[in-house]
Amino acid sequence: MEHVTRIVIIGGGPGGYEAALVAAQLGAEVTVVDRDGLGGSAVLTDCVPSKTLIATAEVMTSFDSSYEELGILVADGTPDAADPARVVGVDLGKVNRRVKRLAIAQSHDITQAVTRAGVTVLRGRGRLGAGGQAMDGSREVLVDHTDGTVESLRADAVLIATGVRPRELPDAQPDGERILAWTQVYDLEELPRELIVVGSGVTGAEFAGAYQALGSNVTLVSSRDRVLPGEDPDAAEVLEDVFRRRGMNVMSRSRAESAKRIGDRVEVTLADGKVITGTHCLMAVGSIPNTADLGLEEAGVAVNDWGQIKVDRVSRTSAPGVYAAGDCTGVFMLASVAAMQGRIAMYHALGDAVQPLNLKTVASNVFTDPEIATVGYTHADVTCGKMDAVEIKLPLRGNPRAKMQGIRDGFVKLFARPGTGIVVGGVVVAPRASELIHSISLAVDNNLTVEQVAGAFTVYPSLSGSTAEAARQLHIRKREGAGS
Repeated sequence: MEHVTRIVIIGGGPGGYEAALVAAQLGAEVTVVDRDGLGGSAVLTDCVPSKTLIATAEVMTSFDSSYEELGILVADGTPDAADPARVVGVDLGKVNRRVKRLAIAQSHDITQAVTRAGVTVLRGRGRLGAGGQAMDGSREVLVDHTDGTVESLRADAVLIATGVRPRELPDAQPDGERILAWTQVYDLEELPRELIVVGSGVTGAEFAGAYQALGSNVTLVSSRDRVLPGEDPDAAEVLEDVFRRRGMNVMSRSRAESAKRIGDRVEVTLADGKVITGTHCLMAVGSIPNTADLGLEEAGVAVNDWGQIKVDRVSRTSAPGVYAAGDCTGVFMLASVAAMQGRIAMYHALGDAVQPLNLKTVASNVFTDPEIATVGYTHADVTCGKMDAVEIKLPLRGNPRAKMQGIRDGFVKLFARPGTGIVVGGVVVAPRASELIHSISLAVDNNLTVEQVAGAFTVYPSLSGSTAEAARQLHIRKREGAGS
């Protein structure tokens, strides 16, 4: 009788459900243990909901910023005389109902796809058993079901994909009404009149930009010198300039110590003693991995000082037969990376051909307006000497399609090796940068040269034409350098 490998996956987010699909296709017996619904936070409370909210904000911003220049007339009596800059408004309750409806539908679609593939889905909380590996190499996984019962499963390989939850400050506990974690904003029925966003990383910047576009008066509290401290500095500068120009109060080098609700208002106290007030406060101060009480220590699974599971490039942990994927590993907190980690884990566990994770080919995007998309080596890598590369930055204001669409902000930046001209990285700051980055991703992934990128046809007029033009300018710079 043919041996069937038993796979148990703890967590149903992108790392978990993508792994389940691969394992099922490779003939394994697969069980997914999930507590909240397949799709995880990426689908239910993070990526899908936030980007759906941002999609509404994007339409608002695009219209507000360009309707006059494009010659669009508003004939229904708006803008309001009391708010002449505001042409259109938003029903946040309706927006959020749509957000939650789409998230639930996406989770349902994932569940159907997984069950059609023959995967068993158990609702509950999974954890590793205390016994370690048995003589046959299998492990016990315990499932705490929602009805209070406990079920024991045997697994030849276990994948942990339990994700993260919002980090909370001791003196700024969310109440779900006025002080909010990012998982709670979708229950709001009315638009916050004055929103304080604490934290200027990707989550804070995305929500700050979205709520400003929807009509809130936003104050962004940043403990760093600039917004998006982990992103390309030129890109962050463009976004911060856009935020300020649109009326956002960006408070740099300001660390929040506490947030307290006073009636229908919130007081946020900064480290220097200054107090700022608003009607609502959104805390976006990082995340905590969901790795407690999983039996990791007893099983020999190593974690770092932040509680993130240590993994190698094929998703193995320090315990034989135990893999991990997604945000709980802290490798690169993107849904696409989580999914790839999960797939790689199953390829490796089931003896299929596997290519180790290569983070230098990962494309990422910040869904602000304009968007910021990056791939490959960065400005910081070049500055510190990690990568020897030349760079070119081409502002979009000279692009004919950008002029037609009233786009004033953004650029295309390429990094290439000085001798060979091989493209090793890039940044796009533009509307739909998440789409425009793909051509640069292909170049990085396939070691294309600037000559090859420049030689490919682009549509005229198009924003993607700026990518080809940047490559042409790098080619000319390389020739000039060779001739000197």
